[in-house]
Amino acid sequence: MLRDLIVKNRSYRRFDQGQAISEETLRELVDLARLSASASNMQPLKFILACTPEANARVFPYLAWAGYLKDWGGPAENERPSAYIIILGDKQIRANAGVDHGIAAQSILLGATEKGLGGCMIGAIQRNGLAEELALSEQFEILLVLALGVPAEEVLLEEIGPDGNTRYYRDNQDRHHVPKRPLDELIVEVI
Repeated sequence: MLRDLIVKNRSYRRFDQGQAISEETLRELVDLARLSASASNMQPLKFILACTPEANARVFPYLAWAGYLKDWGGPAENERPSAYIIILGDKQIRANAGVDHGIAAQSILLGATEKGLGGCMIGAIQRNGLAEELALSEQFEILLVLALGVPAEEVLLEEIGPDGNTRYYRDNQDRHHVPKRPLDELIVEVI
């Protein structure tokens, strides 16, 4: 069921780095994005695929991980992603990608979840540095980076406590907790 995929599709930040993801799998995931909705059907998104240790090592230093976890510098060497999909906006097609990259990222991550993988949408990117590292043409704007791999952590959804705090956190067993607002709080009115 779709609901099961959505519940299982969490922001994983630690992976079994020894489990490779093939270029073919990344292409299948990007194909899901290709088939997804696009504003005015302009399809301004392009993608860079990274799935080798050498390519992944070029991407990793330009990403920030889990801003709420101030004492955690990101995944250790053996728990880094096995692959990345860098989502670009092609400014020659459309100056602003709107929400297309969010739609594409969700489609990709749901597809990854269905394949037993996990991922994380990363928007905290040193964009200029990564663009320079990849010798990216000015035609392209880096919109998001999707980190992918076999999850090596437990992520638990829970109701927000009485204090209303939405910050995710790790407990003393290193499990990642993600507070969610209750459904009735989200629905303003039924008309």
